[in-house]
Amino acid sequence: MIAYIDGKLTFKDPTYVIIDIGGLGYHIKISLQTYAVLKEGERCRLHTFLHIKEDAHTLYGFAENAEKRLFLDLISVSGIGPNTAVMMLSSLSYAEIQNAIVSEDLRTIQSIKGIGSKTAQRVILELKDKIKKGIFAGEMPNIAVSANNSLRNEALSALITLGIPKNVAEKSIDTIMKTEGTTLSLEQLIKKALKPS
Repeated sequence: MIAYIDGKLTFKDPTYVIIDIGGLGYHIKISLQTYAVLKEGERCRLHTFLHIKEDAHTLYGFAENAEKRLFLDLISVSGIGPNTAVMMLSSLSYAEIQNAIVSEDLRTIQSIKGIGSKTAQRVILELKDKIKKGIFAGEMPNIAVSANNSLRNEALSALITLGIPKNVAEKSIDTIMKTEGTTLSLEQLIKKALKPS
């Protein structure tokens, strides 16, 4: 197995990259999360997974090891192959997916293209305990922060849609989240932000 590839990024596309190592170009499939952090022409290291089928050997690359671990967990679920797992990791951050699994948020997982109700239920059922163990072992510390960022971003988007200037909405949300904590629902946060201060 190839654990990682370290070389010069010679080409980048939202779905794959080509990394040159000693004159040999490796074609590696990636998620949008990984795409966002890579800079073309620079040296990079991707944690990789080699998927072998009868007709193809495909490399999948991840900027962070935590993303690779979640990818491996996802492909262990019946009905989810590597391409579907990459689609999931392109639709949501790995921390958002982990948070949705742990909190049994079926709607979030189903919002990913290609994931139906039964597959979403299977993902939660098969991975919830495994991911919780990883959280308690300290392997996945970003879940709570990501959930807070997700809540903040959703509230911000809603307020901007309602016509509130972005800087005013950001200040209001940040103030509320500091004073009220992170126990508010999205609706409560938006309602409080809409009240005149």
